[in-house]
Amino acid sequence: MMGGTVEQFWRDFLTADPRISKSTAYQVWYFGNSSAMARELGELVLNGTKTATASLKAVNDLEPEKAPIDDGYSVVTNYEGEPLCVLRTTEIRHVPFNEVDARFAFDEGEGDQSIEHWREGHWAYFSNGTAQYRLEFDETSLVCCERFEMVYPKSV
Repeated sequence: MMGGTVEQFWRDFLTADPRISKSTAYQVWYFGNSSAMARELGELVLNGTKTATASLKAVNDLEPEKAPIDDGYSVVTNYEGEPLCVLRTTEIRHVPFNEVDARFAFDEGEGDQSIEHWREGHWAYFSNGTAQYRLEFDETSLVCCERFEMVYPKSV
């Protein structure tokens, strides 16, 4: 399933699901900030473990073209740009970091799926990410909690 261009992958998805209009817009992105992280998190999506992801609202406000869109479609790639799957965003909630709940942490599918693991990993990730934008990050910073469903390829 890997390889090929994002555009061809999107066309294959549209062929597989003719209910989706050919004019439907989509975003293209990868998980994380490294090849290893993009691969690991992409695999969690492909095997059905990861059905949610988090970003910072303040960063999304600075880069609205990268912000999730409710009911929007995304072609998720590996770090090198090869398409992995198509996701449809099913929910977006903005929650202070210290109020992200255990259910969301579990649905992110990372590590042992605990809220403790989520907070530790995301504290480091968000702290590093905000530094490059010269933004402040603390316990009350708004997290964009996004849930999604993988719509292509379909799980077997």
